[in-house]
Amino acid sequence: MQAPARSSAPSSPLVSSAPPLPPRPQRVAAPSLRRRDLLLLPAALTLPMAAPASLPASARGLFRMPPPRLANRYFLVRAGESVYEGQGLLRTNPVAKTSVDSGLSPVGLRQTARAALELQRLGACEDDCWIWPSITQRAYQAAEIIAAANGINRSRIVPEYSFLDARGLGAFEWKSLDTLPEVYASDNISPDMKPPPISDGTPNESVADVFVRVTQLMSILETQYSGETVVIVSPDSDNLSILQAGLIGLDLRRHSSLFFQPGEVRPVDPSSIPEYKQPPSTVFKCANPPSCKD
Repeated sequence: MQAPARSSAPSSPLVSSAPPLPPRPQRVAAPSLRRRDLLLLPAALTLPMAAPASLPASARGLFRMPPPRLANRYFLVRAGESVYEGQGLLRTNPVAKTSVDSGLSPVGLRQTARAALELQRLGACEDDCWIWPSITQRAYQAAEIIAAANGINRSRIVPEYSFLDARGLGAFEWKSLDTLPEVYASDNISPDMKPPPISDGTPNESVADVFVRVTQLMSILETQYSGETVVIVSPDSDNLSILQAGLIGLDLRRHSSLFFQPGEVRPVDPSSIPEYKQPPSTVFKCANPPSCKD
């Protein structure tokens, strides 16, 4: 008897009901990229950021003397007499600025105590304040006395390492304090005149040199703080007299007329700052270009 022929189709119902497999996707060859294309790829993928809502400009820009306005309230303080000054000597080499002999003398301690009480009387630190002393020994000691007398935390003493160095007087180093009028006589001729140089490394700074330093200091203070009270403590008078001359628009040759005595306190009066006037280059109009003489 002949056996029945087998069917070639599968008889399992599970296999017969399985859905057909999807077709395999074709492989697309990636485009060849050069190294230049890869380097430019991040820039091409950068998404444009949404523009922020327009806000009024708050940057104050480069500090000018005299300034259009001051963002902070300022008190200028000269530290009391140093040990060197008590001996009647000029000592301005920055190498010696942290020396013990550059610190306050017994007389200087009393002068600084009176300065601290004067700041208290003026209400300088009633709502807190920042104290910016030169790192020079006597100025930093003065800052600590001012802070203690006015209840200011020492964390608000910010030492200044270079912009408030005592003016370098060159060949006048180690000379008597009585020779200081000779320096100021030269200053009266030109703010660019420097004291004679010396070979021991003491700088010989003109009034213009100091003016650059104190302008840089004010640029920092005016951009770092806003609406604060800042007490600037200098080891000598010239930093402060040149700064004050710049603020009020006084001819820098006459800065010595604003001389600070040891331990003297002087608030910066905003009303003493002259009204800002635009420089001629911003208001001049050429009526007949390119010839602007008519």
